Amino acid sequence: GSQRLINTAIEAFGGLHVLVNNAGILRDRVLVNMTEDEWDAVVAVHLKGHFAPTRHAAAYWRERSKAGEEVRGRVVNTSSPSGVFGNVGQANYGAAKAGIAGFTIIVAQELQRYGVTVNCLAPNARTRMTEEMFEMSAPPEGFDPLDPANVSAVVVALCADEAQGITGQVIHVWGGSVNVLRGWSADELLAAPDGWDPDALLGELLERFPDGASPPGMLAGMQSAGGRSLQDAG
Repeated sequence: GSQRLINTAIEAFGGLHVLVNNAGILRDRVLVNMTEDEWDAVVAVHLKGHFAPTRHAAAYWRERSKAGEEVRGRVVNTSSPSGVFGNVGQANYGAAKAGIAGFTIIVAQELQRYGVTVNCLAPNARTRMTEEMFEMSAPPEGFDPLDPANVSAVVVALCADEAQGITGQVIHVWGGSVNVLRGWSADELLAAPDGWDPDALLGELLERFPDGASPPGMLAGMQSAGGRSLQDAG
């Protein structure tokens, strides 16, 4: 089905320039109540739904590149604040969206040689799906930070010819705040030249984190990236 999708675009327009992967469903439930079907459905739509069309688009661009053509292909994937910051009740959705961010970084490295950039958005916007989760009504006047058009502007910028050198990035979007994220970067280093004894390592961890260490959560993550809380937005 994904190959037919790519072929249809090529037949209709004479080539393929941009692929935007943006399809999603929700099956929210805390982990202990989540069924296998609820896990599988979300992973299939989000994660495999990104893999399949990207795989066939990549094959097309590789063929063009090997034929000596100058390729300026673009892939824009869709993660989520739930995937990059985490959110309670969305283990299936957040894991799939985190997988999409990782998929983006790896595929960007693989396809760069063919002239293809691969980037990923973690957007906040008003859609049919998000309206079911939160109160996200539009303001009566003025700038609307949750207008999907704010996200579209980032997609257009990333797909410009001049953006050829920007690839493998995961970008949080909230209104006019566009934050290029740096996930899983090096932070606290605990080094032992001859290896760690478990008790010594535990002691070092407790010294480094006297108040414990835990994820701040999605709302705190979005705020640190320049966004506002959903309560404020509503």
